[in-house]
Amino acid sequence: MRLINQKPSHSKALVLGLMPFLLIVLMYVFASNARLHENEDDKLLPSFSHMVDTMEKSALSPSKRSGEVIFINDTLSSLKRLGIGVVISALLGLIISIPLGLIPLVRAGLSPFIAAFSMVPPIAILPILFIIFGMGEVAKVALIVIGVTPLIVRDLQHRVEEFSKEQLIKAQTLGASTWTLVIRIILPQMLPRLLDSVRLTLGTAWIFLISSEAIAATEGLGYRIFLVRRYLAMDMILPYVIWITLLAFLADFLLKKFTCKLFPWYENKDKA
Repeated sequence: MRLINQKPSHSKALVLGLMPFLLIVLMYVFASNARLHENEDDKLLPSFSHMVDTMEKSALSPSKRSGEVIFINDTLSSLKRLGIGVVISALLGLIISIPLGLIPLVRAGLSPFIAAFSMVPPIAILPILFIIFGMGEVAKVALIVIGVTPLIVRDLQHRVEEFSKEQLIKAQTLGASTWTLVIRIILPQMLPRLLDSVRLTLGTAWIFLISSEAIAATEGLGYRIFLVRRYLAMDMILPYVIWITLLAFLADFLLKKFTCKLFPWYENKDKA
């Protein structure tokens, strides 16, 4: 049997999926042990036990001044900003993309602007956002919205343009107006595609979140990473990076399961 036609079993696929992660862990342990053997005070590649001790003392223990747990506060602050930014981006993306993809007059007028706006580096306009909105939460959420919305819009616009013309023509023949086409045909089929688009842009949203928190924040995962970097505290930076990765992976997993649960026809369509 050709290699292209061989499909792994569920257990074999699980083992193959875990192998890269195990390889990275083994490589890190080997490199860390080698550096610590030469210098016990090496900060670049701390041992896992040292990272656990540092997190327990610095991030997971209640603050003596406020009684708050820094790690929990940082996580909740970042997730709040990310959640608000992604929800706003998804709503704007859906509202803008449907007329762009469905109505030629709207597409001719706005599509070039959306394409040009999507090329503007959001990080470059972060100082402008801080000037306009101040150093508070609004600027951080605005950066996520400005960075993510054009990506969702362009993706969903292409999805709308790919709709079957025969289906739209038949609906119009039966008397459907433009508004009816949007509500009864386009929107129900765009919702699972919207969730897919959000999944694909989550990584980008995290980048903008961490960038904004690094520049102006008093709490948050990005703020904490850039705060301790001046002390070369890799024993705290690496756990935070791993935690951000786990949160991103969990969000992607939950969105995928949510899509399959609400729109089973969409999952079956992709498999067909």
